[in-house]
Amino acid sequence: MRRGQRINRKILFEQRAHRQKRFDNRRRDGKIAPSIRAAREMEFRIVTELSKIYPISSMVYEVIKADVDLTSGRRGARSGKGFSPVMVAHFWAMKQLLSIAPVKTVLGWQKNGNGTSQIRKHLGLTKIKDKKAQTPESHPVDGMALAATEFIRFGLVPKIGYDLHTWIGSVTITSAPFRTITRPEYFRRALHFDKADKGGKRKRKGGTITPFDVRCGDRVMATKSGETLMGWVGGYTQTAKSKNISVYDHNWKRLGQYAPSKVRLIGRSNKLCVA
Repeated sequence: MRRGQRINRKILFEQRAHRQKRFDNRRRDGKIAPSIRAAREMEFRIVTELSKIYPISSMVYEVIKADVDLTSGRRGARSGKGFSPVMVAHFWAMKQLLSIAPVKTVLGWQKNGNGTSQIRKHLGLTKIKDKKAQTPESHPVDGMALAATEFIRFGLVPKIGYDLHTWIGSVTITSAPFRTITRPEYFRRALHFDKADKGGKRKRKGGTITPFDVRCGDRVMATKSGETLMGWVGGYTQTAKSKNISVYDHNWKRLGQYAPSKVRLIGRSNKLCVA
């Protein structure tokens, strides 16, 4: 019989026949996963930099409230019990943003006309379902709708003999540059990578330092066969016959390998890729 089958789950947890926990490491204080926290910290950094250029009087934050158990189709799930780490990070992010300007929350599922989807439809903004698409129709349209809540709302206007529900205020949508901001995805070196070559030397993998004048994450201009492009340094290869620097785009897809003499430094790495 397996060890898990010997446990009588009908009795109290403290009385079951298994080793008790040595210390209580089951945190319930709203701990945020490191990956999600890193994403929220990057957003906070971008907003902080923008606040130095544009005066920000207030911010609008959309709070997602969904029953993850029910939307995932889990059997026997009870309404209101499921949650997502992304939803937990909302309140942590809003607490950080309060150091820059007041934050107002908007619920995307509101049905009184002032929800994100209703405002987006009123402004004539279309949204696509592909959240990975780097286009204004994927996520920026929601940001425009949230910003519009400071100037328009769906409310009650008294009329003679009756009350009229209509949009109050106006917003004009104009074209603006669209930029994608990501983090470089270069990896650190692995101490053990594949098998050692002859002489006991292992293959190089990762690292942010190169033997040239550039480092991983630096913004560079590379030229090959008369074609010049912009990108970020992601690594290098060095053999007895050749030396090459790998240049990547903002999606961290390699554009090519270039000789060090054909790569010119534009700016040092600031841990952000803007395209």
